[in-house]
Amino acid sequence: MDKAATAQNSFWNDTGRSGLTAWIFSTDHKRIGLLYLYSTTGFFLAGVILGLILRIELMAPGRTIMDPRTYNALFTLHGVTMIFLFILPGFPGAFGNLVMPIQIGASDVAFPRLNLLSWWLYMAGALIALSSLFTGGGPPDTGWTFYVPFSTRTGTNVTLAVFGVFVIGFSAILTGMNFITTIHRLRAKGMTWGRLPLFTWSLYATAWVQILATPILAITLLLVMAERLLGTGLFDPGRGGDPLMYQHLFWIYSHPAVYIMILPAMGAISDIIPVFSRKPVFGYKMIAFSSVAIAAAGSLVWGHHMFTSGMSDRAVLVFSLLTFIVAIPSAIKVFNWVSTLYKGSISLEAPMLFALSFILLFSIGGLAGLILGAAATDVHVHDTQFVVGHFHYVMFGGTGFAFFAAMHYWLPKFFGRRYREKPAIIAWGLMFTGFNILYFSMKILGMRGMPRRYYDYLPEFADLNLAATVGSWILALGVAMMFVNLVSGLLRGEPFTGNPWGGATLEWSVATPPPTENFAEEPVVTHGPYDFTAAGRR
Repeated sequence: MDKAATAQNSFWNDTGRSGLTAWIFSTDHKRIGLLYLYSTTGFFLAGVILGLILRIELMAPGRTIMDPRTYNALFTLHGVTMIFLFILPGFPGAFGNLVMPIQIGASDVAFPRLNLLSWWLYMAGALIALSSLFTGGGPPDTGWTFYVPFSTRTGTNVTLAVFGVFVIGFSAILTGMNFITTIHRLRAKGMTWGRLPLFTWSLYATAWVQILATPILAITLLLVMAERLLGTGLFDPGRGGDPLMYQHLFWIYSHPAVYIMILPAMGAISDIIPVFSRKPVFGYKMIAFSSVAIAAAGSLVWGHHMFTSGMSDRAVLVFSLLTFIVAIPSAIKVFNWVSTLYKGSISLEAPMLFALSFILLFSIGGLAGLILGAAATDVHVHDTQFVVGHFHYVMFGGTGFAFFAAMHYWLPKFFGRRYREKPAIIAWGLMFTGFNILYFSMKILGMRGMPRRYYDYLPEFADLNLAATVGSWILALGVAMMFVNLVSGLLRGEPFTGNPWGGATLEWSVATPPPTENFAEEPVVTHGPYDFTAAGRR
C-alpha cells in the first residue's frame, strides 16, 4: 500500500466506532466538514435536476411536460433546495469546517459537539422541509420567499416547509457562534489578526451575519406558522394586518443572507488567486476590512427589494444610496484580485479557471445589481427574468463557481488523491459556456419584459427561452463531468502529497490527509498567510 493510501486510511478510521456511526457521531471538524460537503452537494445535484425540468417546460410556449400547479411547486422546491440546503450552508459548513481550524493552527473548533449538533439540525430541517412534498396538501407552491398573503392562504403544506427552514436556521446560528469563538480563542501562537488567511476573515464576517440576522428569519417564519395555524391576522389587511411587514422582515434577513452566501466564496477566491498567480495578494488589509464592511453595510439595504411596493420617495432615496455604497467594498475586492493577477506568473489549472470565472460572473451580476438598486430602472425590470438572471450570476456564477474552485483546490488535500486535470478543464469550459447562454438569455428576456415565475409566455420570447434551455443542458453536462472526474480522482486518482499547489497557509504545512488532531505539535506562526518565500514555496 502506498503512502497516500496509508494516510487516507488513517484519516477515515475512527477509534471506538465503525461504519456509519463513526461519521454521524464524530466530533472531528474534518469529518463534519465532509458530512456537510456530501449532503450539500447532494442537494445541489437535486436542485440542478429540478432546474433542468423547469427549463424543459419553458423551452416552448404552452404546456410542454407539466401543468401550472406542478410548475409552481417545482420552482418552489428548486429555490428552497438551492438557497437553504446548498448555498447558505455549503461554504461555512463544508469548507469552513474542513479548512478554517487548520488555517488558524487549531486542533478543532471551540465546541466540537455543538458543531456536530449543527449538522444534525441541518439534516433534520432538510428532512422536515422535504417531507412537506408528501404530506398535507402537497408541495408548497409559494416560491422560496414564502410571500404572504399567498403563503398563509394556499392549501399546500407550507407550514411544514417553513418549519424545516426554521430548524435549518438554528444550524446556521450554532455554526456562526462556533466559528467566532474558534477564531477569537484558538488561534495558534503568532497568528495575529493581521496574519489570518482571508478565507478565515470571510468566515468571521459571515459568522456575525449568521448570528445577528438569522433570528429575524426565525421570528418571521414563526409568524407565518402562527398565521396559518392560529389565524392571528398579522399579515392580513382584512384583520388590521400588513402584508408589507412580512416583506420588510423577510428581506431584513434575506439581503444579509446574500452575504452569508457570497462572503466565504470571496474568501476562498482570495486564497486561491495568489497561489496560482505566484505572488502575494494585493491589498491584504483592504480585502479583510472589506469583508467586515460588506457584512455591516449589507444589513442596511433590504429596502431595494421593495421599490415597487409603495414606499416613500425618501425611503427609496436612502435605500438606493445604501445599495450603491455597499457595492464599494465588493469593488475593492475585485480590484485587488485583478491587481494580484497583474504581472503574476499565472498557472491556469482547474482551481484558477473557476476562480477567474468567479471574478467575471460575479462582476456581471454585481453590475446588474446596481441596475436593480436604482429605483428608476428597477421599476422596469422588477419581477422580470432579468432579476432571475442577476440572482443566478451572483449566487451560481459567484458562490457556485467559487465552491467548485474550492473543491478542486482543497479536496485533494483531504483525500490524498487528485482528479485528472484535462477533464476538469473541459468540464469548466462546458459549465462556463452553458452558464452564460442560460442566464444571459434570461437577462435579455427580462429587459424585453418577460415576467419571472410564469408558466407560459408570449411567442416573441420563444427564441431566447429555447436558447436558455439549450444552455442549461450544456451547463448540466459540464456539472456531471466535473463531479464524475472529481469523485473518480479523489477515490482512485494519482497520489496528492506535500504542497504541489505551493500554498503558504497552514493547511498546506500538515500531512496529507490531515491527521485527527491536525498538528503533531502546536504551530508557531512567524509570517503572513501569503508570504510564499517564508513558506518555502516551489
